Amino acid sequence: MFAKVLVANRGEIAVRIIRALDELGVESVAVYSELDRDSPHVTRAGEAYNLGEGPPADTYLSVEKILDVAARSSAEAIHPGYGFLAENAPFARACEDAGVVFVGPPASAIEAMGSKTRARELMQQAGVPIVPGTIEPVSNAADALEIIKAEIGFPVAVKAAGGGGGKGFRVALSEAELESAFEGASREGEKFFSDPSVYLERYLPDPRHVEVQVLADKHGNVIHLGERDCSIQRRHQKLIEESPAPEWIVSPELRARIGKIGVEAAKAVAYVGAGTIEGLLTLQGDGNAGASSDTPEYFFLEMNTRVQVEHCVTEMTTGVDVVKEGILAAAGEELSVRQEDVVLRGHAIECRINAEDASKNFAPAPGKIAAYSEPTGPGVRVDSGVQAGSEVSPMYDPMVAKLIVWDADRAQATTRMLRALDEFQIDGLKTLIPFHKALLATEQWARGETCRDLLGDRQWLKALAFPAPAAEPGGDDGASAAASVEHTYTVEISGKRFEVRVLGPAFAASSAAAVNGAAPATAPKPVRAARRARDQSTGGGPDTLASPLQGNMWKVLVKEGDAVQEGQLLCIIEAMKMENEITAHKAGVITALPIVEGAAIQAGAPIATISSAEATSSD
Repeated sequence: MFAKVLVANRGEIAVRIIRALDELGVESVAVYSELDRDSPHVTRAGEAYNLGEGPPADTYLSVEKILDVAARSSAEAIHPGYGFLAENAPFARACEDAGVVFVGPPASAIEAMGSKTRARELMQQAGVPIVPGTIEPVSNAADALEIIKAEIGFPVAVKAAGGGGGKGFRVALSEAELESAFEGASREGEKFFSDPSVYLERYLPDPRHVEVQVLADKHGNVIHLGERDCSIQRRHQKLIEESPAPEWIVSPELRARIGKIGVEAAKAVAYVGAGTIEGLLTLQGDGNAGASSDTPEYFFLEMNTRVQVEHCVTEMTTGVDVVKEGILAAAGEELSVRQEDVVLRGHAIECRINAEDASKNFAPAPGKIAAYSEPTGPGVRVDSGVQAGSEVSPMYDPMVAKLIVWDADRAQATTRMLRALDEFQIDGLKTLIPFHKALLATEQWARGETCRDLLGDRQWLKALAFPAPAAEPGGDDGASAAASVEHTYTVEISGKRFEVRVLGPAFAASSAAAVNGAAPATAPKPVRAARRARDQSTGGGPDTLASPLQGNMWKVLVKEGDAVQEGQLLCIIEAMKMENEITAHKAGVITALPIVEGAAIQAGAPIATISSAEATSSD
C-alpha cells in the first residue's frame, strides 16, 4: 500500500478521497488554487500546496504543477477524482514517466474510451450492443445529412467524439436543425475536450439512462456492483440518481445482462480501478413504467474511466467502498469482494445540490454561503466540500454537495430524502433544494418516470422561483470582537500550507492584520439583507431582461429592432462549465440590446429591453 497519495482535485470529491485515505492509513496531500485557499479539502488533508491564481488551466489542469507537488511532497501516487485530469491519458502517461502511480486505469484504456467513436468501435468488436449510428467521425453537416438520410433517419443525436457530462451533445429533430446541432456539438467538443470531431447516433426520444459500476484489479478480476438509474437529467446532465433502478424497470434477469455487458466492456480495454459503463435502456411500451410484456433494449453509450459523482448510491446498497477499492487496485492488491458476494440491499437516492436556480432554466447561481447545516439521522449521508463562508465560484462547476439517503425500499427512501431536504440549510445561496423537493413529491417520480416533461415545462419550473428576501433589522458587516487570547492563522512557506496558533491579547476581528496575505481564521461575516436583495434582484422593471448569472456572452442571436416571442432564444452565456440559453421573458420588440458577443457579463446586468408591440407602435 502507498504511504502518501496526492489528491489532484477539489471540493467534495477531494474530501471523499482524503477520508478513504485516512481509513487506509495513507497520508494525504491536497492541492488548491488561490480561490480555494480556505476550502475544507485543504484543511482536511495532511499537507496542502498552493497551485497559484488563474483559471483551471493554470491550476488543477496544470500537469507540470501537479507533478511538481508530487515530487516535493514525496507522494507515491496521484488520485485525480472526477473531472479535471481524471480522464486525461497524457497525464496518466506523465505520471508513469515520473515514477508516480496514477490511481485509475492505464492510459491505453482512457485513450480507447475517451474517444467515443473509438469506444463504439471497440464495443462493437467485443459484441457489446451500441446505439445505431457512426463509428467514425463525420467531417461536416453536409456529410452528416447524407448518412442520416441513408442509414439513421431523424431525429438524430450529434455528439462530440471526446464529450461527456452532457457537453458536446446536440439533437436535430429535423434537417432544418442539423447545421446548428453540428456546429454546437463541435464547438463544445473543441472548448471542453480540445477535439472538434463529432459522430452521429440514432436519437432515442425518452430512454432511461442506466449505468453499471465496475471494479477491476491488476490480477484479471472484474466485477460489477449492479446498476444505477440516472434518468432525471436536464440538458443531458444528471440531477438525481438511484440504485437499484425501480424494480418494474430492471428485473433481476436484465440486471445480470447489463452487468455482463459492463464486465465485458471493462475487460475489452484491460481496465483497472473503478469505472462506469453508461447505457440507454428503451422499452417497447412507453419507456417509463413499462408493462411486463415489454421487451427492453440496452445499448452501450460510453465508459467513464474514473470514479463517478454518483458512486455513493452504489456504496449504500452494496456496502462496497468504491473509492477504497480503486486505491487498493492501483496499489496492486486484489479486489476485496467477488461477484458472488455482491448483494443489493434496500434502495438509495442521491440529489445533487447545485448552486443553480431551477426557476430560471437551471441557471448557475454562484455566491457565498452565509449559513450551512447538513441533515443527519438514520440512513442519511452528505458528501460536501463547503462550509459556512465558502464561496461557490463561477470558475468551477456549481456543485455544493451531494445528499444521499438509504432505506428499505424506493418509497421509504423517497420519504427519507424529503425529510433530509427539509433539514438541509444553505443560506445566502440559491440551490436546487426546492426543485428536488418538488420533483420527488410528484406522481411522475412515484411511477418511476424520466420526468422529461416536467424538466422541459418552463411554467412548472418558474413556480419554483425563490421568494424575495425579507428585510433584516439593523446590523452591519463587521464581526464583533472575539473575546479570546488565542488566534489561528493560515500561512504558506514555499507554497506549502501551515496552520499557526498565536497567543496574545484579544483584539477586534476588524483590526486583525493579514499574515502572508491570509486573513485570520474568524467566523464569516454576516450577509446584509440589502446585499442579498441586490444579488437576487431580477432588476430593470418588466421590460428589461437581466442576466441571471455571471459569465461570458458566448453567442448573441438577435439584434435591436427584432420582434421576438416569449421563450425565444436570445443569447447563450457560458458560465460554470455550462452553456446557458437565455430566452425572452415576454413577447415584443427589442428596443435595447447592450450585450456584446465575446464580452463578460455580470449577474443582474441588462441583456435586452423588450417593449410590447403596442407600446412601440404608439410611439
